[in-house]
Amino acid sequence: MSSLPAPYNEHVDTHEPGSPARARLAEALATLSKEVAEIPVVAGPAELRTGSILEVTMPHRRRHVIARAHEAGAKETQAAIDAALAVAPAWAETPFEERAAIFLRAADLLSGPWRARISAACMLGQSKTAHQSEIDAVAEMADFFRWNVHFYAELQKHQPVSPKGMWNRLEMRPLEGFVFAVTPFNFLAIAANLPCAPILGGNVCVWKPATSSLLGCWHVLEMLREAGLPDGVLTLVPGHGPTQSEVALASPHLAAIHFTGSTGTFKHLWKGVAANLDRYRTFPRLVGETGGKDFIVAHPSADPIAVATAISRGGYEYQGQKCSAASRIYVPRSLWPTVRDRVVSDLASMKMGDVADFSNFVGAVIDDRAFARIRGYQELARQSATILAGGGASDAEGWFVQPTLVQVEDPKHRLMSEEIFGPVVTCFVYDDAKWSDTLELVDGTSPYALTGAVFARDSIALAEADVALRNAAGNFYVNDKPTGAVVGQQPFGGARASGTNDKAGSMFNLVRWISPRTVKETFVPPTDWRYPFLSDRP
Repeated sequence: MSSLPAPYNEHVDTHEPGSPARARLAEALATLSKEVAEIPVVAGPAELRTGSILEVTMPHRRRHVIARAHEAGAKETQAAIDAALAVAPAWAETPFEERAAIFLRAADLLSGPWRARISAACMLGQSKTAHQSEIDAVAEMADFFRWNVHFYAELQKHQPVSPKGMWNRLEMRPLEGFVFAVTPFNFLAIAANLPCAPILGGNVCVWKPATSSLLGCWHVLEMLREAGLPDGVLTLVPGHGPTQSEVALASPHLAAIHFTGSTGTFKHLWKGVAANLDRYRTFPRLVGETGGKDFIVAHPSADPIAVATAISRGGYEYQGQKCSAASRIYVPRSLWPTVRDRVVSDLASMKMGDVADFSNFVGAVIDDRAFARIRGYQELARQSATILAGGGASDAEGWFVQPTLVQVEDPKHRLMSEEIFGPVVTCFVYDDAKWSDTLELVDGTSPYALTGAVFARDSIALAEADVALRNAAGNFYVNDKPTGAVVGQQPFGGARASGTNDKAGSMFNLVRWISPRTVKETFVPPTDWRYPFLSDRP
């Protein structure tokens, strides 16, 4: 195998006033705001226009249409599957170096000429600030492309022992069939990685993105085409989900599902696979990253300002619409006044509005359903808890929900256990002497186990938390907020109701997209069936 470029993490533009990066992004935002992208069903070289239109609007300007997508019906979804399967043999036989070159080229396109366009599409379509879009749609996506190449190359180095007289080798075959990628609205990098990680391994993929992320996904697909991805290797089936999933799950050629989204939807897909199990040519692999009810727990020895900053950033960046967002907080009574007052002060200084205005820290939540759900939790807080900051919302211009800080007296309150997926953070204040009891609460209150953070300066307390919370989070942070995992540094994923913990951004995830074949070659084969023990001579 050829020597590959060393992987590295993409730099993050800060978009400071007067910088060229800020000017390029502002220009891209202005340009894309004036356009309405038409997004077809992509089935190989064919672009199918069904006339059943899904309108994509800006969450922060909810009447402003930025894309119109043609929804894939059953016929179009099957056409996309057939197009993928038609090119599967040739793509599987494409040398790894050639597949790798496409994604290394895509990473450089993304970090160069496509940077502002992709970031602007993410900002407008998903209401991310310039910083949130930069770390997601640019840096993390480029990291996935570069590091996945490295990880696949490392996998190929793992070869069996070959004793004298034979050659044993392990071939990293792709799966037999197609991968169905169902991707979320909240991270464009994840939306790209879910189909692209299997594709790099030689698989073909049918991509069903969240409707609200379609503008960014469409630009990503166009970028991958420019990078040299052949037609059919990645097909696109826009839609709300049930129709596309039903066709994919019914296909005997379904080889795997790569999913990020709600726990309920993943369970539904899993049940669909089980119901169709007898028709599949191979047992489909199910890889899912789902919900979270992520925690911050502070010990009395913790720095209260560091805890407050972790809450303000970890709980409210991107409107709390991160599966890793801090949502439930445990603070000792001795630190609570300082932590509370600092967070309340932080929230008072956060500006909310159109993300094209770079002075805004908070944008809009993704759509009307999210707005209604989060409003319901705000109302629950009003009725049965204490709202310390925020609590308001308005849908007059966009789906805006104020960052909300809540205090509860009951550590088992619904606000402490149910996933909200919005800018509502709930705190429980515990007695300083009940550190060990509080760790038990953290571990047992929520069904999820995605991310969590512990703050302490006492090393014994940190060691106790490490053991007590071993299964409470797949990504565990010490004196840092529970968000911001970086590819190649903190492989991401959780267990329990948070998914299959296959660790995106690592070799562990990529193992799921290969079906190894062992090859044994004997140089001089035996020519006599008899073994030495059968001889009657001494």
